[in-house]
Amino acid sequence: MVENSRVVVGVNGSLSSLAALYRAVEEAGRRDAMLVPVIAWTAADRTLRPLSELEHVARRCMDTAFEQAFGGYPGDIVIRPLVVRSEPGRALVAAASGPGDLLVLGSGHHGRVQRALHGSVAGYCRAHARCEVVVVSPSALLESLELTARSGAPMPFAAGNSRVSHRPAAAR
Repeated sequence: MVENSRVVVGVNGSLSSLAALYRAVEEAGRRDAMLVPVIAWTAADRTLRPLSELEHVARRCMDTAFEQAFGGYPGDIVIRPLVVRSEPGRALVAAASGPGDLLVLGSGHHGRVQRALHGSVAGYCRAHARCEVVVVSPSALLESLELTARSGAPMPFAAGNSRVSHRPAAAR
């Protein structure tokens, strides 16, 4: 494994985060890097529940994402999952702190009202990350699934259909 080389990926259980997870696993394997899947949660996510239960729900969401995408955690790469009590953008930028890191995100596709109220995680990460940021569309995963269904081949990793921002935020 390349020393200090990490691929950080945001996980939330959505289709776009599954596409990002596929891309991140592919990149970690290609770069011989550690995969750091991150799921962030806040107390506002599920009101009137103990914090320990909220963290447990977040951990189960992470496990479910890997189960849905790969049938479990892939054994051929080093994986260090992070479950963080934080806003998603801040958690992802903090996790992808090295200049050699790669941050992979799903595109989200929330409506204008949702973005106005909560902001865009991808936008926050592009503005604040000190590493390369790749935003993957859920269509990348859907295209892979469609090709697989037609050919009967094993599930390929989602590739392409991503927008890459090569401009890390200036060091502060």
